[in-house]
Amino acid sequence: MEEMNLLVTLDQNYLPPLQVLLTSLHVNQPQEPVALYLLHSGIPAAPLEQVGRQCGAFGFRFCPVRISGGLFRDAPVTKQYPQEMYYRLLAPHLLPREVHRALYLDPDILVINSLRPLWETPLEGRLFAAASHKGKTELVNNLNQARLGTESKYFNSGVLLIDLDAGRREIVPEQVFRYAESHAKALVLPDQDILNALYGDRTLELDDMRWNYDARGYNTYLLRSAGVCDLEWIFRNTGVLHFCGRAKPWKSGYLHRFGVLYRHYMQLTRRTGYYLGDT
Repeated sequence: MEEMNLLVTLDQNYLPPLQVLLTSLHVNQPQEPVALYLLHSGIPAAPLEQVGRQCGAFGFRFCPVRISGGLFRDAPVTKQYPQEMYYRLLAPHLLPREVHRALYLDPDILVINSLRPLWETPLEGRLFAAASHKGKTELVNNLNQARLGTESKYFNSGVLLIDLDAGRREIVPEQVFRYAESHAKALVLPDQDILNALYGDRTLELDDMRWNYDARGYNTYLLRSAGVCDLEWIFRNTGVLHFCGRAKPWKSGYLHRFGVLYRHYMQLTRRTGYYLGDT
């Protein structure tokens, strides 16, 4: 079976959520060969080693990649726009050339069914595959199209299937940096906005109810599906449960429906003995 290349880009603060994501991945696809590529700017060795031990216990290959500042010499980098925000878009230029495809996941995600069908999705010549969070209507999508001057749907960048070979040919870092600099005041979610503005028409649409389910939106999804996508449907069919927004389920006071499920996977992660969230 082909190894699945997972990509994450984060700082030290998001290592505990990453560990919960890894636990959910292992529980729900225990036989899958996985390589985890972690792009970072300088996470200390000790916590990286702890994540590496967890990956080893799960049978995952752990590949941390520390990124130097050389490629980003001309990038607009500020507190609002840190260097890390470019990593997922520029992954074709940051990952080893022998890696041809990668599945990027935000760390605030649970995997609740196998990702193999997503991993094997034909990209049909596109650079990316991603989902659009439509809501009850197309209003938010239309507003983002108007804001960015695009015609394609507005894609969420929290789950990205990436053709790295095509990206090496087509994604030009300097073009990304120029867009970030010239549109700095208009960018709301910078890396996501850049993805949509520059590569929205090179992105294949995924079903968000399967591959990027917004955990805040149960009632919206239920209404949009005419009652089909209830909890039983989700647990049978959804692969990626994404805890979008500022409220996060590892923090106290989280009120949305799937918070208890997230806490369950946190507890399973504690039982591995490698969890960094309580240190």
